[in-house]
Amino acid sequence: MSSPTTTRPRSVVARLALAAVLAAGGVLAGPAGVAQAASPYERGPAPTTAILEASRGPFATASQSVSSLSVVGFGGGVIYYPTSTSEGTFGAIAISPGFTASWSSISWLGPRIASHGFVVIGIETNTRLDQPDSRGRQLLAALDYLTERSSVRSRIDSSRLAVAGHSMGGGGSLEAASSRPSLQAAVPLAPWNTDKSWSELRVPTLIIGGESDSVAPVATHSVPFYNSIPASAEKAYLELNGASHFFPQTTNTPTARQMVAWLKRFVDDDTRYEQFLCPGPSGSQIQEYRNTCPSA
Repeated sequence: MSSPTTTRPRSVVARLALAAVLAAGGVLAGPAGVAQAASPYERGPAPTTAILEASRGPFATASQSVSSLSVVGFGGGVIYYPTSTSEGTFGAIAISPGFTASWSSISWLGPRIASHGFVVIGIETNTRLDQPDSRGRQLLAALDYLTERSSVRSRIDSSRLAVAGHSMGGGGSLEAASSRPSLQAAVPLAPWNTDKSWSELRVPTLIIGGESDSVAPVATHSVPFYNSIPASAEKAYLELNGASHFFPQTTNTPTARQMVAWLKRFVDDDTRYEQFLCPGPSGSQIQEYRNTCPSA
């Protein structure tokens, strides 16, 4: 992991600047004094629970395969992206599967997230046995490919990037966030890693764990990971009631809802999604939810 850094992610700086303007009674304005959205990166309609819980978001999407022979640093994968070009560029996220798994094991996440206005690359790892540190480097290599060489690079804002992953891929997303503090968000799902302390993280991080996970028990993985991340980085922990280690391998509405809301809030600086983070989700599917509210 990299050494601690005091570099603030762009989204944090933007939020502080926005708070200062609003506290002073200011109004963000565009040409000729026309009021503008709080964030220039807002994409799509005003969010609702129904939109977040639907099987697809408001954007039509397309996908394309990426051959391992055409990339360096990771094993290829699949890119999902909004087909619209009328709303400007989009943020992007790279997602890694877990130990011994292929992207197909969690591929439902690709079109689901892309349909809310993100470019997504679901990666294949160099080998199925790659450890979290390797998966972290591969996630960053995939982001570099997306923004520098992919056919969809013109659709992406390279300053608004995120990582996620399942199991060792989730542990890899922590490694990537540690190595590249300029990332705007990280979402580890049932993360596994032998390193339990992430006090150097400065990237807004949502960890989602399963109450009944016996592979990466939350008591020895997700919870200590969450506790070790400084509150100044912005963090949240969602624990799913009765869920096993493999909850991301089938369509999971609480996971999708919270993941999209987190990405919209921190990658897009879209404060319209704050309502889904603070106070956060509740109900029979939720065992526990913690957050460093308020994040605005």
